[in-house]
Amino acid sequence: MNVGFLQAGFMRLKQKTLIDRIEMRIARKRDAVFLTREFRDLGGEDQVLRALRLLVRRQRLVRLGYGVYGRAMQSRLTGAPMLDSPNGFIGATRQALNKLGVVWEPGEAEKAYNAGMSTQVPVNPVVKIRGRFARQLRYGGAELVLER
Repeated sequence: MNVGFLQAGFMRLKQKTLIDRIEMRIARKRDAVFLTREFRDLGGEDQVLRALRLLVRRQRLVRLGYGVYGRAMQSRLTGAPMLDSPNGFIGATRQALNKLGVVWEPGEAEKAYNAGMSTQVPVNPVVKIRGRFARQLRYGGAELVLER
């Protein structure tokens, strides 16, 4: 009997690890932001959090806040991980707010700029929220500012 053939068959039947399953799910989705609850069905809460922390260390994800992670890509200039979002940090935070079910609208400075009443381009990401929201979303030196 050919032992190499049996070993190859066994390797094919080997179960995927939790990290492999999380990475496959991230690769399938087009979202730039992921919540820990999206992976709740794959394992226990502690296991999922441990796997997400490992993916942050492996530079496949970046942590934006409590339970909020963003897709990462490697910077061509520095080699460091950076947020992979088409609209940058503000787009990622808005997507996170939508996933968290927070009702938001653009901040006053952004509304004034979009209406043509101001020529100042808002630099800091500011959103106006309704209701309760206490999480801090930040990446690098940027932090989401909340207006009430």
